[in-house]
Amino acid sequence: MRSDIGRRTALTAVAIGTLSAVLAGCGGSADQRTDDNAAPKQAGSTGASTPPADSRQIPGVGDRLRGRIPAESRQVVAVYGKGKDSADSTVVLYTKRGSVWHRERAWAAHNGKKGWTTDHHENDRRSPVGVFTLSDAGGALPDPAPASASGARLPYTRSASIAAPRWWAKPYWHDFDYVIAIDYNRVKGTPPNDPTRPEGSSKGGSIWLHMDHGSGTSACVSLPKAGMEHLLRTLEPKQHPVVVMGDQADLRA
Repeated sequence: MRSDIGRRTALTAVAIGTLSAVLAGCGGSADQRTDDNAAPKQAGSTGASTPPADSRQIPGVGDRLRGRIPAESRQVVAVYGKGKDSADSTVVLYTKRGSVWHRERAWAAHNGKKGWTTDHHENDRRSPVGVFTLSDAGGALPDPAPASASGARLPYTRSASIAAPRWWAKPYWHDFDYVIAIDYNRVKGTPPNDPTRPEGSSKGGSIWLHMDHGSGTSACVSLPKAGMEHLLRTLEPKQHPVVVMGDQADLRA
């Protein structure tokens, strides 16, 4: 009996440790868990410049990152950070028809509390600059696509294990109602909260698109519920969707 209790205790500790490691990459910073008096700022206009509507290139993206967009990609989620050290950004969805990228939707958004970095590490509170594929989605809520549709086009995992823990401050409880995994230091084809880190834990992970709470994140990109629902209903694996993300200076480089 004692050995069974010991095993259960050990397994519980491992589960808690795994959950903490996964959440730390995105929304799980200490200030979110304890600062119940911190009223998040209302999400609104970020002050970031609005890119042109249509173009043969993704507006505001220079040769360095443009060359990393797969040739077959026909859906791009562009995240235009306001500045290197700013948590404010704008998310724009582009779709490619023929040779032209069309600006479909845009939302005010947030990124890492401390801004952006080209060399992301665990707990640096900065979002990684780069081009990353989008392969998997999930959340605490059901698939948001209408019942008559085929469901979220990206593989969708609904799980209570993805939900933000209730020991966080209340404004953050719905962060992970919907999430789309950004394929940074993760294994494609797994649920968003899979803890595997192919490049090692020091490089961070669990970088997601997720629901916005009105202020900066630990490293993720957050946008309004309507934006998350639209992306989950729109992004299709056959269109090879990617996210191009960074502060405007790094994007233009």
